[in-house]
Amino acid sequence: MTNTPPKGQPRRSKAAWLLAASAASAILALAACKPSSSDSAGAGASGASTAEVLHFNAVDITGAAYAKQLSLKDVDGKVRSLEEFKGKVVFLFFGYTQCPDVCPTTMSDLSAVRKKLGADGDRVQGVFVTVDPERDKPEVLKAYLAAMDPSFVGLHGSLAETEAAAKAFKVFYQKVEGREGAYTIDHTAGAFVFDPQGQVRLFVRYGMGVDALTADIKQLLSTSGR
Repeated sequence: MTNTPPKGQPRRSKAAWLLAASAASAILALAACKPSSSDSAGAGASGASTAEVLHFNAVDITGAAYAKQLSLKDVDGKVRSLEEFKGKVVFLFFGYTQCPDVCPTTMSDLSAVRKKLGADGDRVQGVFVTVDPERDKPEVLKAYLAAMDPSFVGLHGSLAETEAAAKAFKVFYQKVEGREGAYTIDHTAGAFVFDPQGQVRLFVRYGMGVDALTADIKQLLSTSGR
């Protein structure tokens, strides 16, 4: 079984579906921002060799060959990388601020998880990478995330940097042109979760729920060296 994000949400355009289906090396969770139904298929790597087997609600992608490096600027212009978040569980999501449904729901759920964890919520870091750098300027991204949780880190890059980051995570996104220059973006709806050691562990499908995500993150917070 390949170490790729599992197929998940439906997408708004037929073109997006055809492009995703042609990528034999990636089983993506595709979604426009208003999925009409949920779709799931499991695909993940086996966990690290440990005496205790962990059971997650999300897809276990421990040992995946992708989702390893990320280096983009935050809303204050500082270059950020995954390494600086070691010691925390990192929840990383690719989206955009004008997404009407999937993106705000995903980040709001994470905020609820942090509150549900109490003091341990401070050990969970939300990271939002925009796939719409043309519209998501730093000030827009900053205000968007601050309204959900001031601790969230927003990252952005040039068009080329955004494409490279998405490719490194096997994340799909595509602009869907509308009328009079308006557009939406079809994109992978799932998120990636890293353990406190900085290793990617989970692929979280959209709509998994606050309780299920909280349970998974609790396991990662209480487990070291796995």
